This record gives sequence, structure tokens and C-alpha cells, in this order.
Amino acid sequence: MASVRSCVSVKPAAGPARYRSARLGAASLEPRSLRISASSSSLPSAADGCSSRGVGCAASSNGRGDGVTGLVTDGVWSRRRGGREAVAMCSASLEGVSRSAAAAVPSVPALPERVKAVALMAAVMLLCNADRVVMSVAVVPLAAQYGWSSSFVGIVQSSFLWGYVFSSMVGGALADKYGGKKVMAGAAALWSLATFLTPWAASQSAVVLLAVRVLFGIAEGVAFPTMSTFLPKWFPTHERATAVGISMGGFHLGNVVSFLATPIIMSHIGLAGTFAFFASLGYMWIAVWLLNVESDPIDSRTISKSELQLILAGRSKSKVKGDKFPSLREVFSKMGMWAIIVANVVNNWGYFVLLSWMPVYFKMVYDVNLKQAAWFSAIPWAVMALSGYIAGASADYLIKSGFSTVRVRKIMQSIGFIGPGVSLLCLRFAQTPSVAAVIMTAALGLSSCSQAGYFCNVQDIAPQYAGSLHGMTNGIGVVAAIVSTVGAGYFVQWLGSFQAFLTLTAVLYFSATIFYNTYATGDLIFD
Repeated sequence: MASVRSCVSVKPAAGPARYRSARLGAASLEPRSLRISASSSSLPSAADGCSSRGVGCAASSNGRGDGVTGLVTDGVWSRRRGGREAVAMCSASLEGVSRSAAAAVPSVPALPERVKAVALMAAVMLLCNADRVVMSVAVVPLAAQYGWSSSFVGIVQSSFLWGYVFSSMVGGALADKYGGKKVMAGAAALWSLATFLTPWAASQSAVVLLAVRVLFGIAEGVAFPTMSTFLPKWFPTHERATAVGISMGGFHLGNVVSFLATPIIMSHIGLAGTFAFFASLGYMWIAVWLLNVESDPIDSRTISKSELQLILAGRSKSKVKGDKFPSLREVFSKMGMWAIIVANVVNNWGYFVLLSWMPVYFKMVYDVNLKQAAWFSAIPWAVMALSGYIAGASADYLIKSGFSTVRVRKIMQSIGFIGPGVSLLCLRFAQTPSVAAVIMTAALGLSSCSQAGYFCNVQDIAPQYAGSLHGMTNGIGVVAAIVSTVGAGYFVQWLGSFQAFLTLTAVLYFSATIFYNTYATGDLIFD
């Protein structure tokens, strides 16, 4: 005999029952048409308020021993007696149901909505970086076709950063105001269009090419600050570094996919077809993103109550709710902000040197062909994707184990700068491309710890303005990236070697480590 328990309400109904189905927990059973017969003695009265496993349903008994026939469907129990019907909303708990009935309705745990959110974020970050790297690979045949010098190649490589630096701050503010869903979709649509137009622009003139690359940078400059706004809304503090690690893992895998796939695709469908292929992937992602994600879990129609409570309980708390973005004077008066700015500057300096010049490095120094250079360039980024996730998970584990947030950020940032600094100094001793690839793999793998350092730090000190502040600091960092990307080209042209510039980069890594450990904080500064 099945008993229906935990009564909460009873309502007489003169006509057909009209109701809205209650959302059920993962452990609930939802038989679509299960009829129960019982005497009133087996049903508690509404006043009993009995409960079972923390879920409740409504029932009624008049205490006269009348026979009761109930229909359980989508969480609603119906009782018919003497032409009258009692309908109750319930969140369904059935005891005594036969094993065969339970087996007919298997309980399948739903995939948490924040898993879907971070998976789609990782996917768009993959496309974001893959579209950048297409040009890093394609610039070799383009330079040969149009007779570009090394210095002009550096200008072309850095031109997307010209737009990037201006859109970072604007993109962060837009994401803070309108939400990550719309802003990221718009950015992906724009950079996919610019990707598609790049080979056509190169065939027109240098000015047209640079203009399209600037447009590409404007769109891509929105990605990181939007991610910084989106992830803190979907993940509690103790899961945030892992979420960043997964998203950035997708970003770094974009290097791998593009470095390896671009030469192959290019050999089959040409330069224009390769750019068109990657652009089409962007529009496919937009369709999936708009249908499955909201900017804030509060607005999600599919998230469970328990998951929403977990997210909201783990958000950063502020004592005073700010309504106005802090003034620039106030922002730049905080040494904790300067620690993040300096770390961002140095991280961008080193990262973009390796991103833009790695294929050219292997071609010039070791005289490998384009496909071999792509393989040697891809391996370090593959390791970086994995190590970034490991760094994020390790940081979250340390925080949950009782380490202070600022201590964890400093540990991760120190590894993220000292590791690549030492690796770049060792690169001068590499005699073969294989050894050089191993050293660059160590450099990029260790640098991924910065994702759990300064990158998450801005979310610690200003969760309400994370997108805007990340955009501002990243904009400053991109200026350094422009200088390093163009500067590397001139260094190579003047000195005929990469080593002097790599040594300078290592010195910057070590200096930034000292500054960050001195001034970084995990306390709430702006809110």
C-alpha cells in the first residue's frame, strides 16, 4: 500500500482541476499516471503536517473512513468523493511503491546548470583564441605572398590589439550593465565576421587589412571582461578558480586546435576557406549559447532550487552595496589594484610574444616548415590548457582547506611568473626544436597558474565591478602586449636573434613577482 505524506494544502474543486506542476527535486519520483486506492485511515489529516524525506504533498481526510481513490500526476494528488474533488499541490513522496513501478520511472540526475554555463564559456573562449591563431599561422604564407618585412609582420600581428585595448573597458562596463549573455553573443558575432573578412582585406591593401584586424580586436577585447562578469554570478567563491581554469583551458585549447588544424585546412581549401571555416563555428556557437544560458542563474528557468541556493550562498558578500562605479582616482589609489595591473601588464607582455612569434621563432631559429612549426607551437598550449585547470582546482582546494584567499593568490602568481621567467632564460641553451618545445611547454604550463592568481584576484576585491575593472586592467596590459609584439619584430630585425628580447621578458617576470607579493590583497576593496 502506498501512502501519500507531508500534507500542506487541500482545495475543493467544482470543475476540472487546473494546476501548475511543482518543480521536483532530483530524488523525487514523477509517475505520470499512478492510481492509489486506500481507506482514509491510511491518510493523515491535513493538520498532521507529516513529512517524508524533506518533501511534502497535500492530502485530506474527513475521518469517516470513506474510500479514497487518488491520482498522482506531475506532482498533483487528486481525491474524489461524492462528486467533489480535492486537489493538492505536492512535491511528491511515495512510499511503498513496488520496485517494478519505481524501475519504470528511473531517476536521472540532471546536469547542473553551472556545468553547462562553464562548458559553453570554455567553447567560446576556444573560438576566441583559435580565430587569433589562424592569423599567426597564416601570416607566414601571407608575408611570402605580399612581400611583408619582419617589422610589418609585427605590426599586422599587433594591429588587432589596437582595437582590443579600447574595447576592454567598454566591454566590461557593458557586461556589468546588460549581462554576459548578450554581450558575449554580440562580440562573437563581430569577431567571426572580421575573421571571415581577413583574407579579402589582405588582398585589397595594407590599410584595409589593418582596419579589419582592428575591428577583430574591438570584438575580442570584450571576451575576457565579460567572462569576469559572467563566472562570479554562476559560481560560488570556492569553485571560482576551477571555473576560470576550465574556461581558460578552452582558451588555450584554441591555440592547439588552430595551430594544428589551420595548416591542414589551408592545404585543402586555401586561405579564404580556412578563415571562413573558423568564422562559421562562431555563429554555430551563438545559436547554442542564446538558447541555453542566462546572464544570471536567478533568471534561469531550468536551474534547480538547491543549485541556485548553493550559488547564491557562495557569492562574495559586501557590507555596503555600492551604486556607483568608483572614480579613477579611487581605483588608482589602491595598491591592491596596482598589484593586479602590474601582473596583467607583464602577463600580457610575455603571453603575446609567445603567441604571435612562436611559429616564426621555430621557422627562423630551427628552419622547420610550417606544419612542423605548428606542431611545436601547439604542444605548449595543450599543456597550458591542462595545467590551468589543475592550478584552478588546486587554488580552490587550498581555500577550502583554510588558506586565506590572498595567500593562495600570491602562491599561484609566484609560480605563474617565476616558472616562465626561468624557462625563457634556459631557452638559449636549446640546440634542437624538440628541446625548445619542451622549455616553452614548461614556460606556458607554469604561467597558467596566473589564472588562479591575479586573474581571480579582481573578482575577490571588487565582485560587483569585476567586468569593468578587469577590462580596465586588461586594457592597460594590452598596451604592453602591443609594445612587446611590435618590439620583438624590431629586435629580430636589428639583432637577428630572439634571445635578447626573451631575456628582457624574464627580468620583467621576476620584478612583477616581487611587486605582486608585496601589495596584493584578497580583501574587498570596491563594492
